[in-house]
Amino acid sequence: MPTLPELNELEQILELGRSHLEVRVACEVSAGNKLFPVYRLTLGNPDPTLPAIGFFGGIHGLERIGTQVLLYFLRGLIARLEWDNTLHHLLQDVRLVFMPLINPGGMWQSTRCNPQGVDLMRNAPIEATGKVPFLLGGHRISPHLPWYRGLAGVQMESENQALCLTVQEELLSRSFSIAVDCHSGFGSRDRIWFPHAHSVNPIAHLADIFTLEKLFQKIYPNNKYLFEPQSVQYRTHGDIWDYLYLQAQQDDSKTFLPLTLEMGSWLWVKKNPRQIFSRQGIFNPSVEHRLHRVLRGHTVWLDFLMRAASSYDNWLIRGDSRSQLQERAIARWFKQ
Repeated sequence: MPTLPELNELEQILELGRSHLEVRVACEVSAGNKLFPVYRLTLGNPDPTLPAIGFFGGIHGLERIGTQVLLYFLRGLIARLEWDNTLHHLLQDVRLVFMPLINPGGMWQSTRCNPQGVDLMRNAPIEATGKVPFLLGGHRISPHLPWYRGLAGVQMESENQALCLTVQEELLSRSFSIAVDCHSGFGSRDRIWFPHAHSVNPIAHLADIFTLEKLFQKIYPNNKYLFEPQSVQYRTHGDIWDYLYLQAQQDDSKTFLPLTLEMGSWLWVKKNPRQIFSRQGIFNPSVEHRLHRVLRGHTVWLDFLMRAASSYDNWLIRGDSRSQLQERAIARWFKQ
């Protein structure tokens, strides 16, 4: 049996939550002589008229902290269901979807890519407009180089197909949904990214993300997150969340907000410089007390999003004021 710690932890949580969770194996992936399941978990009210939120992690195998943050949050939810009536009431109004470990083969092999050498965040059939950074923006040169997109004209990797099917069935089928994808990146602060990654054009739901940010800042005025479109940093080909967002745009009666939690790993390296000599250390906190602080800290954000999704009718702006808010958001993020 595989001994991937994050997968073992996930399966322990599945056992603890067996009376609450609906569990499905979205696909299976092989790495060497190992076969790993990619789990899809659901929790809460399945009524398709209700909102939903999806929690995703482990797309890049080196970034274990994204999966660990989601497992910490999920374990806490399962434990609270034993006694917390308020959580039971909340789950009557919202659907929760979890895919905490999308790329177990890459995590097993300690690579960013999947076992086929494909970067799952460069693999969707979507082309960037304008220039992208060499290699970093996605390429088709060789799977032996990082940020490889895969061959042109072929299906997406099985992990991405499973991710897309989950999003299409559980999120895009609803009037309102949020997705949050947990990553770590070599940055100096924690960021909340949103589409587009392939284009500098503002998305149609910029006003909604602007409102969500203001709501979070009002509740947590000293929060550490910088909200911005990914294209502010760089553009890429093949972004899976751009692809899914554009799919959702085919029905303008629905709102789908894909967000990426990009944890700034330079914060951990700066405090423990020896980490820079380890591939794992560049992207994950290696000191135990710092790891626990990271896990606790981001739970606040995930819990907020769960509640915001459940109560979206109370904060989503509609009518004439929404156009004004969209203009303010464009001025905020796209003025330059």
